[in-house]
Amino acid sequence: MVNISEQSDASLITRPAHVAIVMDGNGRWAKKRLMPRAAGHKAGVGALQKIIETASTADIECLTVFAFSSENWNRPKMEVSILMDLFVSSLNKYLPELIKAGVCLRFIGDRSAFSEKLISSLTEAEKRTRGNTGLKFNIAMNYGGRWDITHATKQLLLDVQSGSVSQDDINEDVFSRYLSLADLPAVDLFIRTGGEHRISNFLLWQCAYSELYFSDTLWPDFDGEHFLSALQCFSGRQRRFGRTGDQLEADIQPQQKA
Repeated sequence: MVNISEQSDASLITRPAHVAIVMDGNGRWAKKRLMPRAAGHKAGVGALQKIIETASTADIECLTVFAFSSENWNRPKMEVSILMDLFVSSLNKYLPELIKAGVCLRFIGDRSAFSEKLISSLTEAEKRTRGNTGLKFNIAMNYGGRWDITHATKQLLLDVQSGSVSQDDINEDVFSRYLSLADLPAVDLFIRTGGEHRISNFLLWQCAYSELYFSDTLWPDFDGEHFLSALQCFSGRQRRFGRTGDQLEADIQPQQKA
């Protein structure tokens, strides 16, 4: 098993502050086993619990997962209904464990399409974990990156119209304050399981400079070892942010000597 905490020079290991995951492959996992898609989604919840535990152990500050996109409403009504019920039952089952582990839970996305029962469950879970100081765990539900940017634009426009924000003061930093997860670091590492190589409208603004990691492993089989492998891969990436590799090396060498 890959364990980044046991490598020879831990000081040289770069851990991402914020990891985002597209949990893809539940349906295909179930199909391979001649099981209904619902079985894949249930297995996916179990996989998520393992990743939360691993992320906490690896000192990851923020973990954000794509649970239900704004486009997922186009799936068969029966599957959507099963997913909605699974959200509620999973919260009821795992919330005590999350509270005990000090996880701070947040949901992002448009809740207006959800049932009152589900909205109540989401709100209660956020309320009960708000004061926790451990892993910041965010679940995107009825979320889309384009929706996020559009919603932020509308909120910013209202503030411009009210006079609380000047049009001349608008820049990237100001705009980003209106987006989901504005108080958290930008996404450093984007992981997608299931073999597909696309970001699927997830955290478009927040992932502008994230490192992309694609795994062929279907989500229910993606365990702590797979997650740590992604972290190890991230630690070997050179993140330049528009600078040259030579500039980065020049900055790193004095730090290593110190």
